[in-house]
Amino acid sequence: MGRLIRLPMQRRARSERLAPPRAVIVSASVGAGHDAVAAELAARLEEAGVAVDRYDFLDLLPGPAGGILVGSYHRMLDRAPWTWKLLYGSLDNHRMMSMQATLFTALAGRRMRRVVADEDVRIVVSTYPLASQVLGRLRRRGKVTKRVHTYLTDFSVHRLWASPDVDAHLAVNRIPAEQARGIGCRNVSVIAPLVDRRFTPATDRLRHAARARWGLPQDARLALLVGGSWGAGELERTVSDVEAADPGLTCLVVCGRNEPLRERLLAAGVRHAFGWVDDMPSLMHAADVLVQNAGGMTVQEAVASGLPVITYRSIPGHGLTNAAALDEAGVARWVRHPGELAEALDQAACQGRGAVPSVASVPSATASAVLSLPAGDAARVLLEAAGLGHLAAAVPAAAAVPAVPAVQAQAAVAVAVASVPASAAAAAPTVMESVR
Repeated sequence: MGRLIRLPMQRRARSERLAPPRAVIVSASVGAGHDAVAAELAARLEEAGVAVDRYDFLDLLPGPAGGILVGSYHRMLDRAPWTWKLLYGSLDNHRMMSMQATLFTALAGRRMRRVVADEDVRIVVSTYPLASQVLGRLRRRGKVTKRVHTYLTDFSVHRLWASPDVDAHLAVNRIPAEQARGIGCRNVSVIAPLVDRRFTPATDRLRHAARARWGLPQDARLALLVGGSWGAGELERTVSDVEAADPGLTCLVVCGRNEPLRERLLAAGVRHAFGWVDDMPSLMHAADVLVQNAGGMTVQEAVASGLPVITYRSIPGHGLTNAAALDEAGVARWVRHPGELAEALDQAACQGRGAVPSVASVPSATASAVLSLPAGDAARVLLEAAGLGHLAAAVPAAAAVPAVPAVQAQAAVAVAVASVPASAAAAAPTVMESVR
């Protein structure tokens, strides 16, 4: 509505002279992880000179359909988690997935087609599985002519993500990359996770400042407990279990938008129960260990912060599959029973998160491997795939994995290797094999 009508040649000439190349990123406000990846990717593409349009998949659905979708999912997790487990399992087959793809393409296909239709759109990325399903269907029918990428935000890959008609996929570790290939995803590349650059390993100064900022004791041992942006899962029981397993730990609980949970925790005597937190980097700088239940973006942020991670009381569905994948990758230990929690917390404490250690604190060969392994950058991959390699130079190189204490070295090498693109992996076969 209201746009000028231009002849195709006039529009093309104007685009070539004046308009920067554009990217369209389709996310969804289902939790916070999909949007967090979209925001960071948009920032990095904009640094390279690309104009970015972000869309919420829920807004592309007609009428109240988006609100109904996210509301139903939220209620399942909050009131009857077993129903989400059943639905998640039922969708893990081709016939059910095909039905879902057909339904959501009918609902959102026309609007989706419009948002990617402009000639100056060179990059199309989805960070949400249903958006990928719709884009894949439109791609197969010739309704979308641009190359489509899916960024796999989870550490495990459900068939919900797998549209065989999406051109390429980006995975944050070799484990989800292998799972994606196993269910038919095409052209899977392993890239470094897209994490806000404020998530960095804590120095003594950052640690002291973070604890002062949140009013936390400087000499305490702190466990940061999270349940995603909705405060989902059995967080109250997790607090009790952590305090019983290690009475010397002080729990910091982030309840997200779950205000009733926060009020219950405060009433029960939990002094440090927070609602929605805008400054998670400083909370991670303050903490000694992260205890989480979903395996989403918070884990990737913790890895970037050098914060040991434990998975405990996983939420059903993707929480359980992510827990298994994170454990297999050596990124986060999966504690399946309360009896294992004390040992896991003690092991995390032994990792010495006090200050960023020097390279001298890590065996020389391991430290060299951790610091020197390259990591593919998602923005660069997308720019090069779109024929915009000349803009990729403006994207800062992916940061090297920081040096870690010797007890963390094996997991850190695994994380670093997981971020190596296939071309770089071939150049370092001995290191790759040593961690597999």
